[in-house]
Amino acid sequence: MSVGTYSLPALPYAYNVCPAFPALQGLVNPEPVAPWILPDLPYSYDALEPSISAQIMELHHSKHHQTYVNNLNNALKSYSTATSSNDIAQQISLQAAIRFNGGGHINHSLFWQNLAPATSPDANPDSAPGLVEAINKTWGSVDGFQGTFNKALLGIQGSGWGWLVKDAHGLRIITTKDQDPVVGGEVPIIGIDMWEHAYYLQYLNGKAAYVENIWKVINWKTAEARFHGGAADAFKVLKASI
Repeated sequence: MSVGTYSLPALPYAYNVCPAFPALQGLVNPEPVAPWILPDLPYSYDALEPSISAQIMELHHSKHHQTYVNNLNNALKSYSTATSSNDIAQQISLQAAIRFNGGGHINHSLFWQNLAPATSPDANPDSAPGLVEAINKTWGSVDGFQGTFNKALLGIQGSGWGWLVKDAHGLRIITTKDQDPVVGGEVPIIGIDMWEHAYYLQYLNGKAAYVENIWKVINWKTAEARFHGGAADAFKVLKASI
């Protein structure tokens, strides 16, 4: 089994976020970039109650995620202008904003899709037989896996994300800082947001309760599809937001 922390390295270009999605890697192109849009949720804001309140979902999606999208588009527009004018200093200064807000857009787009109402068959591990088999081989049981994942989530200092990923060697649990996304050859299977805006209005400082309850609304069917697919399949949700 493996639990790790991943920090996104310094970026030599505008935004080298994921090889699976060329639209985010082509940002060094001086041509104008089509604006990203906020993706629709596949369920209503109250569909995840009581695990996640409607108030949190609406704020999290329509305000927080929308802000990442807006800031990303603004940064990309400025970057395109800086590239056209060969303003290297401005290009470099914009990388942090593109990285942070681009990561926020990617992470949240993945997050919404790996949640489902607790009453849905998709929220049952039985809908992910292949993934569960791999989990059992790695952590002994689904309970053992969730316990290890929860420990990693609660060990995050400050803001960040916890991920179940697949790489060439199998399954791993990793954490990423702030809005750094999963990169390289790793495929994100399940992502859990550990920023305070994801739980504080409902759970206050009770992070452990949030972490425990979110498993009731994990979309195992989506996780199964990501497990069997490659990075391009996992990130295909982003194509709907451009």
